[in-house]
Amino acid sequence: MNGIIYVLTNDAMPGYVKVGKTSSSLEQRIAELSRSTSIPLPFTCFYACIVKDMDFVEKQIHKGFSGIRINPRREFFITEADRIVDILKLVEIENITPKKDLIEEKEDEQALNQVRAEIREKFNFNMVHIPVGSELIFSRDETKKATVLDNRHINFNNETTSLSTSAQKILGYDYGVQGTAYWTYDGETLDERRKRMESEE
Repeated sequence: MNGIIYVLTNDAMPGYVKVGKTSSSLEQRIAELSRSTSIPLPFTCFYACIVKDMDFVEKQIHKGFSGIRINPRREFFITEADRIVDILKLVEIENITPKKDLIEEKEDEQALNQVRAEIREKFNFNMVHIPVGSELIFSRDETKKATVLDNRHINFNNETTSLSTSAQKILGYDYGVQGTAYWTYDGETLDERRKRMESEE
């Protein structure tokens, strides 16, 4: 049965990815998950697509990533979301990732924007030992490259910009994204690099 496989992230749970399925509305499913008062922030749809057999695809993804699944009764994995997306692209019929945040409450939107701004402020290239002049590659399209200009800015398409602004523009989303989840250096996303280096300290 055709259906939707979704990959959700939550800025309150960095490093965790939720992978699930729905045969109805993606918007409705995300709203249901985000309404819970047990989570501080709403979920963000990192990727969603229609597949031919959603039950089979979800089962295979859960099985393939079982080693990094936190709880067998819950659909959360410790991984970078793009790792899941790479698999989904092999079987998707259509990419239906929303171009804007699916948030019902204004308070949720304000809280999410505030946290995103704080995350953007925290990251800098020095903390992950990436020197000025280094080349970055966009994970979803390796033909798109950028050059590190200083501790916080990059040159993309001959413009001085940020990781998040450039990623949002490339993806065509109406909402802000975490650029460190999309830009890569030396084979790993900037998020992966930061987590690895922090764990090695």
